[in-house]
Amino acid sequence: MEPLIHIDGVSKVFGAQPAIDSLSVVFEAGRLNGLVGPDGAGKTTLIRLLAGLLKPSAGRLRVAGFDPVAEPAGLRDVVAYMPQRFGLYEDLTVMENLVLYADIRGVVGTERRQTFERLLSFTDLARFSERLAGRLSGGMKQKLGLACALVKVPKVLLLDEPSVGVDPISRRELWRMAADLVGQGIGVIWSTAYLDEAERCDHVLLLNQGKSLFSGPPGDLTAEISGRSFLVRGLGSERRQVLQRALKHPSVIDGIVQGANLRLVLAEGAPPPTPAELGAPPTASLDPTPPRFEDAFVARLGKRQTGDSPYAAREALGTAGEVTVEAKGLTKRFGSFTAASEISFAIKGGEIFGLLGPNGAGKSTTFKMLCGLLKPSGGIARVSGFDLMSAASQARGRIGYMAQKFSLYGDLSVRQNLDFFAGIYGLAKGGVPVIAKMVEAFGLGPYIEVNAGALPLGFKQRLALACATMHDPAVLFLDEPTSGVDPLTRREFWGHINALVGRGVTVVVTTHFMDEAEYCDRIGLVYQGRLIAEGSPDRLKARSRTGACPDPTLEDAFIGLVESVERNGRGHDAT
Repeated sequence: MEPLIHIDGVSKVFGAQPAIDSLSVVFEAGRLNGLVGPDGAGKTTLIRLLAGLLKPSAGRLRVAGFDPVAEPAGLRDVVAYMPQRFGLYEDLTVMENLVLYADIRGVVGTERRQTFERLLSFTDLARFSERLAGRLSGGMKQKLGLACALVKVPKVLLLDEPSVGVDPISRRELWRMAADLVGQGIGVIWSTAYLDEAERCDHVLLLNQGKSLFSGPPGDLTAEISGRSFLVRGLGSERRQVLQRALKHPSVIDGIVQGANLRLVLAEGAPPPTPAELGAPPTASLDPTPPRFEDAFVARLGKRQTGDSPYAAREALGTAGEVTVEAKGLTKRFGSFTAASEISFAIKGGEIFGLLGPNGAGKSTTFKMLCGLLKPSGGIARVSGFDLMSAASQARGRIGYMAQKFSLYGDLSVRQNLDFFAGIYGLAKGGVPVIAKMVEAFGLGPYIEVNAGALPLGFKQRLALACATMHDPAVLFLDEPTSGVDPLTRREFWGHINALVGRGVTVVVTTHFMDEAEYCDRIGLVYQGRLIAEGSPDRLKARSRTGACPDPTLEDAFIGLVESVERNGRGHDAT
């Protein structure tokens, strides 16, 4: 049988830069195929080539028996495409969007009625059919995008990072739907920045600079680094400092915080370091642990971490141990709807506090009240001792804020953005040396006159962090700061955050990426507008341990705690 997708020596060049470079790979029908790689690897370009939206510069493509260039009409009948960004009409309802796509695909009469019933049931959107698409949660938007793509049953479904910005519960639902489609014989191509998702695929293509570094079952790549993954346990509060030292050890090529522990990956053939060599306390141990696909991914890319950050050598900004962010009975109502109800917690200097919750649970509302973007309906929010209701300007002067979406001025250059934020923070007179320091620290010099909107994603992050921290805030608010970012860029970002925390800065972060939440000292889980659990990542995981799941992940804990509230109707249960 002819493979579902046959890519033979395909290249795609933009200007002089190849986005896809002499790529040859085969995808079979009835399989879930993962497409992974660092930012700029060529994932989106490849998906657009398969969808017939781009023409290859060289080579041949066949998708479900059709040549996308020579036979576009035939291709449109067998391929469904869901783009990376929500591409539906936000001022139309769920049903109106479905009707529009059915009109476009020529689905009419009885077939239309049956298709709508099937898709609304499949995505659990029937009860939201009259809601405007723009008012859906992130997870529901992705489900609607998937439903519109499936109005006509395809042979090939192309999904470009469908789970970005989606909470763990919705992610699992999307995976269940993808598995159901594969069971019907549909070939699914799932591009993702989340490597725990890649581990679930039947086949994975790892791209870097448009070239294939690996193609095959994910377990085959993971097996290549067997015996090279270790956990450093018993570190107490010193795990960030030990990580910085570990990343400079010649045996270590990768390291991340994993709850109370560190996860290290060693170079091929390198002897394991002793805990003492890493500057770990006498209580620490270095224990082998099964490798993960992410370990193998980073090892195959061959880009060694250094752990260096421009913040590491600078003076302290806060006093560790003192309460710097406080919520007391924090409540927000929108008309008759209560988005956040009686939320209380305190965060100390030098601590990372994660606000987690499903889409629409109230965590973003709580987050915005704490950083002064929303006025509470009741309760108290304090930052560095200043009440955000009565002393908002003083409180905001102590805050740094990095938005979920790139929120700088895309039509201004890097220099102009830095100048603008220096003025906002009252650094106009001393702004030039501050700006020069940021440019040097983050390696922005080659892009100083480039418009921010045209920067590579990793440099957009560097610029956003530079603008958020140039005034040396005592508290840094991060709203899903690495959503959709590849693991290498994510590691660089968290190296900077760990260095800031080492200087006593308080960090409040929202995220849907559970491996990222492992960096937090404590987590507050918000659901149905209430704080339902609070504690360290390891304590939350311990609460979810069962005979059927003896070693739960943080994602297991997240889903288990939410489901427990659904069953029992319990409120806040701190641990």
